[in-house]
Amino acid sequence: MAFSAHQDPEQVKEFFDSEEELEEKAKTLATWIKASKHFISFTGAGVSTGAGIPDFRGPEGVWTMKAQGKVPPGRGNTLTAIPTKAHMSLYQLNQLGILKFLVSQNTDGLHRKSGVNPAYLAELHGCGNLEVCYNCGKQYLRDFRVRRGNNDVHDHITGRKCGKCGHDLNDSIINFGENLPEKPLQDGFAHGRKADLCVVLGSSCTVTPAADIPETVGKRGKKLCIVNLQKTPLDGLASLRVFGRTDDFMTRVMRNLEIDIPEWRLNRRVVIGNTFNPETGDIIVYIRGIDVDGTPVSFLNNVTMEVGDNKAQLPNEPFQFPSTHPKLKDILKQEREAGKESLRMVLKLEFMGHYKEPELQLEHVVSLKKPEKIYYHLKYNPYTRQWKLQEEKRGSSLDDVNELTTKEIQNRLKDMNIDYSTAVEKPDLVNLYLGQYMG
Repeated sequence: MAFSAHQDPEQVKEFFDSEEELEEKAKTLATWIKASKHFISFTGAGVSTGAGIPDFRGPEGVWTMKAQGKVPPGRGNTLTAIPTKAHMSLYQLNQLGILKFLVSQNTDGLHRKSGVNPAYLAELHGCGNLEVCYNCGKQYLRDFRVRRGNNDVHDHITGRKCGKCGHDLNDSIINFGENLPEKPLQDGFAHGRKADLCVVLGSSCTVTPAADIPETVGKRGKKLCIVNLQKTPLDGLASLRVFGRTDDFMTRVMRNLEIDIPEWRLNRRVVIGNTFNPETGDIIVYIRGIDVDGTPVSFLNNVTMEVGDNKAQLPNEPFQFPSTHPKLKDILKQEREAGKESLRMVLKLEFMGHYKEPELQLEHVVSLKKPEKIYYHLKYNPYTRQWKLQEEKRGSSLDDVNELTTKEIQNRLKDMNIDYSTAVEKPDLVNLYLGQYMG
């Protein structure tokens, strides 16, 4: 907690292992990682200092400076921050199946941005770019800070509405005195009870109940490695105590593991598709940003559609072009009268530009006879400022529906006042509604 920050500079003193000690400890940890069956990591603010985001309890940390009556440093721009060597090391270890789970106290979103799948991540204190619906549980990852600029930190309403149920959306930040989100906390403790190795990176281990997770590992007699420049309350439980910077130490560990640390790329995923109403022939062409787990992501600033000499622009979400759009209506009529079953268009995607991303142009073919989706994975190199486009998969918009149970489909149709018998008699029409509902 903030009031646990020390006013005495001696109590926030940092310690540094020698080069020889760091190298020897890196070898030891690499050996443990190779032998582990269930390796997890627990990260704090110290893992992001290399990205220009200050910590809280270091000598010049936010809480430390406040406790000493000094002006704390700015928080840094998390929207333009680049994941560090430590972030990318954890990402790669998770990609290879070595790191089983990652628990983080940070709200900067850099673990997500590094590429870690949210299924393997528990952000115990929330994420500054993530808003949630308390009513239905749907999450929305944005490319902007979702919190409103009011003075009441306990007022979490963002001013936007859930696209699924229409209720108010809330930011996901956890303030002092508020309960941690139930599922991330449960997941964190579940993996803490299974772990035979836990590596703490850049955490003071003072904020509970988050710090109870690595403590659980140590108290079970399993290996606990703490990498932090200051002493922590859990040092007595640590099997390996490292006084070093997280980026430097993880670089040494990865070298001993003989695993390269990948250079960071900005990963974006979009789904481009259309809904189709067989009764009227109407279609809606849509473009949506999504995360690797399907969570909607707002990173598009503008979408332009070009068909021949015709151009239509959408400056705001949702990015969808209905067949009644004046730029589409006549074109669709001409194409259908000519007997064509598809329509070729050029889509120009404009991004929010936190990393100076240029516009991306891609060709897309829309079916005029059936609903379908195409998923694209976009990788951006911030150093060369170039996009790499890869089609991930394609299919009908029934793909998502097929993963639902009959009961779930019935409940969703009930929400839209559609009788389930209609789903049997007119599956294409119901699929149109479900596709829009699942958003």
